[in-house]
Amino acid sequence: MKLLHIVKTQPNESTQFLMDKLSEGKEVTRYNLYEEQDYAKLVELIFSHDEVISWW
Repeated sequence: MKLLHIVKTQPNESTQFLMDKLSEGKEVTRYNLYEEQDYAKLVELIFSHDEVISWW
């Protein structure tokens, strides 16, 4: 199972904890939207993963 985390802002401690727990046992990619705005790459990542979670 491939999981993509799209992170809009730097995660706080609680958000990072949730991300870590949801990622257990999965192949994980994290896309930091606050550092990189390559939307073509983001679309490719979305379609190449089984699950996508967007974090504020």
